[in-house]
Amino acid sequence: MKISLKSLLPLCFFIVPVIAFAQKIVYSEPERDDNRRTNFEIIGKISGNFLVFKNNRNDNAISVYDNDMKLLQRVNLDFIPDRYINVYFVPYSDHFYMFYEYQHKNIVHLAMVKMDGFAKKLNEPADLDTTQIGLTSSNKIYTTIFSEDKQRIMLFKINSKNSKNFLFTTFLYDGNMELLDRHRIYLPMEEKENSFTDFSLDNDGELVFAKFLNSSGGDYITRVNMVTKGPLADTFSIKDAGTQDHILDELKIKVDNTNKRYILTGFYYKQKRGNIEGAYSLLWDKVSDTRIKESFAAFTEDLRSVAKSSESSIKSAFNDFFIKQIITKRDGGYILISEAEYSTSRGGYFNRWDYMNGYNPYMGPGFGGYYGSPFYGNRYGNYNGNTAMRYHAENLMIVSFDKDDNVEWSNVIPKSQYDDETDNMISYQLMNTGGELHFLYNQYEGRNLLLNDQSIAPDGKITRYPTLKNLDKGYEFMPRHGRQLSGKQILIPCLYRNYLCFAKVDF
Repeated sequence: MKISLKSLLPLCFFIVPVIAFAQKIVYSEPERDDNRRTNFEIIGKISGNFLVFKNNRNDNAISVYDNDMKLLQRVNLDFIPDRYINVYFVPYSDHFYMFYEYQHKNIVHLAMVKMDGFAKKLNEPADLDTTQIGLTSSNKIYTTIFSEDKQRIMLFKINSKNSKNFLFTTFLYDGNMELLDRHRIYLPMEEKENSFTDFSLDNDGELVFAKFLNSSGGDYITRVNMVTKGPLADTFSIKDAGTQDHILDELKIKVDNTNKRYILTGFYYKQKRGNIEGAYSLLWDKVSDTRIKESFAAFTEDLRSVAKSSESSIKSAFNDFFIKQIITKRDGGYILISEAEYSTSRGGYFNRWDYMNGYNPYMGPGFGGYYGSPFYGNRYGNYNGNTAMRYHAENLMIVSFDKDDNVEWSNVIPKSQYDDETDNMISYQLMNTGGELHFLYNQYEGRNLLLNDQSIAPDGKITRYPTLKNLDKGYEFMPRHGRQLSGKQILIPCLYRNYLCFAKVDF
């Protein structure tokens, strides 16, 4: 399941003073059918209600909670086939769209239904597109992305049968699901190792991504091209990004709608399979479709000494870091957030080279602009069943860049997390309250796993707040699967005696 939500609040906290801070937590009652193996997705706050999609084997439902997290109703989605492939949601204040893929015989269907804040259908489910596949073909066909203001929605599929010329079929809709544009466009793939970054859609409906040359085995990236498609264009614009001489990895794209430009960023090396030296960034002007500036920001020795994990040295301090979020600022600057992640199994250690060999170039941002990485075993709610695997998530690094792509400040939030069998309890969730960015994550205090809160201010100063109040005993939080619903409210899934429930946190 891939859901792309880029609606984090703009970084207005750079002009808003920090105010007094407190939290109130309200828990939902666990439902009988929901346990630690339930698949789920937080849809959002619709007409004042909180909606969560849940899947238990062949049972698909939406639970509707009121403001006190009391269950109003559980709506069975009997129109979804038992074995659906993917489901995506685009939420609004008073309704949401649900897109779902399913396969019947050798045909993959992409369908859509509009629903209200009580999960009542506002139209009958209808197919938007179908694709015939072969016996050995993957049935994961469609990608759904939408703009920051949610007034443009794009569905697309990529036919890679001809390895030298990929065929894109794109469908562009407005916020009312009126079709604005449909095109079949070929994209030349000069090299067998060509691949893509994540895909983004700006508020005008322009599709943007980068195409790059992946080394054999996927260890590093060279020769990057910026690729765009205007809302009504029938061809791709392909421009050389000018990175042939540099060794890069894990490139990410972020749309800056306010300043009409795109940010391409990642890490860079001095040599193949070397240590990560710093952050690479490229500012791209949308209007002129040209590069504004390319920058290489080397990480200092002081930052390395603070950021390094227990498994790394000063030189290799950032080798286990993966980019998690890019947040744009109104003045044209942006903030880059990355996290140290690795796993161990029966004494073995798996680093970024192991993960990047299996890197999925189509993996894009999830809720809150939160990027996936090769580290994570599961998208939501599931367990991998391999008790020999231990997942680790350690320090967070935050770097702020100004509008000219110069580093303003950098800082590290220290943490050390691990869990066996699953990675659901580790990592973090970002909460933008307008005055600060709050990082919520689990940390052991004695024998208790408690939800911690550290924030970062506009000048890079870190504040550690007391452990969140109303943390009732027995609740285990899964912060990285949470979702910010407003400027002061977040919904976080948690487990209580192995049953799934949800905690509404008001700041």
